[in-house]
Amino acid sequence: MAQPAPENPETAIPEIKSIISSGNPELDSRMGSGIPVGSLVLIEGSSGAGKSVLSQQMTWGALQDHFTVTVFTSENNVKSYVRQMQRIDLDVLDHLLLTRLRVYPMALSRLGAEAPARLLSVMELHAEQDLIVVDSFTAAIVNAADHEDVLRFFEGCQRLCATGATVIITLHPDSVESDLLSPIRAMCDAHLQLSTEQDGQRLVKMLRVAKVRGASSVTGAVVGFEVEPGWGMRVIPISKARG
Repeated sequence: MAQPAPENPETAIPEIKSIISSGNPELDSRMGSGIPVGSLVLIEGSSGAGKSVLSQQMTWGALQDHFTVTVFTSENNVKSYVRQMQRIDLDVLDHLLLTRLRVYPMALSRLGAEAPARLLSVMELHAEQDLIVVDSFTAAIVNAADHEDVLRFFEGCQRLCATGATVIITLHPDSVESDLLSPIRAMCDAHLQLSTEQDGQRLVKMLRVAKVRGASSVTGAVVGFEVEPGWGMRVIPISKARG
């Protein structure tokens, strides 16, 4: 019986991935195996809680799975963004040189009330990207003329997700009025909350997986993790995290 011809790598149909992985199996397992492609993701947390690290970890995971990523950052310039990821063992320089990763520094506070609309218009120019990350959106909310401008921004993000893009937005919840924060959370497909808790003489970062719509498995309620130079995010037992 004739054996099937070996598959030609040049003509093989690439696997279509339906999940944005963090690249960290332990973390993925707490998030229902990862974030479904086409999701609008909200990452909340106070300063130092790990919003940027988590968004960078998910950027890394997406790049490892051959997705294309665009990052809009108010926290870094291009060089400092790459160095920050390298410090936690997530080297994205090759992806940046190959333009599979694009990083755009932004100064949303300088745009004032126009920030939400201006940012959305630029994001729409990158609608062909698999993953779009905004870290962070706080300044745009603070300077927005009214709540409707902010909600229109998130509606625009929903439209991008409807075309197949995954969008991650980070923000500082203490800077957002509760009557605005509630509808924002409701509009998002995934909602991840970050905080810090005292564990003896140290602060431990905590991730609460509030929801992941369409997750392939049950999501974990709370995840404790540490961020170590040269290692990155390391999930730790909850009992250890809570002391």
